[in-house]
Amino acid sequence: MKPSLLPSLLLALTLICSSCIRETTFSDTPEGNFEALWRIIDRQYCFFDYKSAQYGLDWDDIYQRYKQRLSPTMSSRALFQVLSEMLLELRDGHTNLISTAQTSYYTKWYDDYPANYSDTLQRIYLGTDYVTTSSMQYKVFQDNIAYLRYASFSSAISEGGLDAILSDVSLCDGLILDIRNNGGGLLTNSEKIAARFTNEKTIAGYMFHKTGYGHNDFSSPITIYTTPANSRVRWQKPVVVLTNRRTFSSANDFVCRMKQLPNVTIIGDRTGGGSGLPTSSELPNGWSVRFSACPMFDADMQQTEFGIDPDIKVDIQSADFNQGIDTIIEAARQYLHKKIAQ
Repeated sequence: MKPSLLPSLLLALTLICSSCIRETTFSDTPEGNFEALWRIIDRQYCFFDYKSAQYGLDWDDIYQRYKQRLSPTMSSRALFQVLSEMLLELRDGHTNLISTAQTSYYTKWYDDYPANYSDTLQRIYLGTDYVTTSSMQYKVFQDNIAYLRYASFSSAISEGGLDAILSDVSLCDGLILDIRNNGGGLLTNSEKIAARFTNEKTIAGYMFHKTGYGHNDFSSPITIYTTPANSRVRWQKPVVVLTNRRTFSSANDFVCRMKQLPNVTIIGDRTGGGSGLPTSSELPNGWSVRFSACPMFDADMQQTEFGIDPDIKVDIQSADFNQGIDTIIEAARQYLHKKIAQ
């Protein structure tokens, strides 16, 4: 996302949320907290139509079904369970209910799929002679392929650090950037790293923000660009990005950006998605709810909320794992050597 968009976006969300609070006051009772949560999501959540088409989400029907489970004397723990299960109907990894005692999570976006990543295998491939710079671990394999591991987009990335890494591996024939199990973080880090792999300003996707309470009340599309870091070190050779189902949120955005670049190939499993920019609100009892409020699309105006397919689908094979081999890394190395030889 372009940094300049963030202040106006947050202001729009704040105004919507604030007006919602002024209009209606709910009681701190099981029913009042239920009504507040259902209303917040109904007015501000951004994927109703998409998820209705994908799996039949009906928020009005959910209201009727879950309201029947309320009781005036139910405990806070029981209420938390009911409200959490209602939010799980959204199938959204960015949606959480948060109390002082616990937090609800939707995890089926990765639990129901192969892991396709192993800390044990990564330690084998990194060995003990790797370098850590600007939150990235990297080394050069014996076949002259550079391997970079970035575990979280929440980890700080400096421009000087990226210069140092890319300069250090500049004589390599190809580069593998492993973001498997990267659950996201800062969108600015996604843009900052992607800027090192392009020579031209490229459309990365589009974003909308809510303009009203209706499920379809959205702004005109705001174009998101990847702009080359012209004054910094940039990579000009083939690069492979490794993904799995736990590649989520800002990491999903990064894959969306990188897919548009000519020297980039995505290898591994479908990402976990998470393309809704989240915001938060509060219930009468003080519990917080976090949810997707602004939808982001790819450059072809396609949804990526449920993930992005790789260019080459590869799973880690059990036979390889038992021999200390990461099938996905090896597939990336083979692909790069073929690409280099062309």
